[in-house]
Amino acid sequence: MCGIAGRFNLDGRPVAPQLIARMAGELTHRGPDDEGIHVDGAIGLASRRLAIIDLDTGRQPIASEDGTVRVVLNGEIYNFVELRDVLERRGHRFSTRTDTEVIVHLWEDHGPALLEHLRGMFGLAVWDERRRTLLLARDRLGEKPLFYAHRPGRSLGFASELKSLLVDPELSVSLDVAALDQYVSLLYVPAPASIFAEVRKLPA
Repeated sequence: MCGIAGRFNLDGRPVAPQLIARMAGELTHRGPDDEGIHVDGAIGLASRRLAIIDLDTGRQPIASEDGTVRVVLNGEIYNFVELRDVLERRGHRFSTRTDTEVIVHLWEDHGPALLEHLRGMFGLAVWDERRRTLLLARDRLGEKPLFYAHRPGRSLGFASELKSLLVDPELSVSLDVAALDQYVSLLYVPAPASIFAEVRKLPA
């Protein structure tokens, strides 16, 4: 199943490693096989992994050769073997056999347009240190969940499950009354809303 989480402090404040560890801890049931955490200044990324592809070297976050691009992935990229072949012919060097690493190299070649090349079910985050850019994306059908909390000018937090975001002491847990009405009427909350006013579901 796997789970991802993270935080980008838009105001430049250092991210607390303890916060990212707690966010990851809330996702342990999604990924009991491994935990990976990367915290560097204003960015923190976490992954809880259910190991299916590349059991030995597929630890996340996966980094580019120079360490400036890092990726966490929840899901599976079905066409990663074909993508890897193309990328290797273009000169990219791979250090793992996991599907996650193709995302790193696709970002280096295509930036956000990498999504046009992916076939699969996924929620992912790509951090580019040079560009100071964080990309969040879901698959086209929205099979894999991804929630986020954006505080303009301050921070952007994200996670595969709501409860991972709720460990953030800065997050308000006030209910979204309109979303509550939708839940009572429909028995679910349609995207992009969530039951909490400060949290949204990333659209497919």
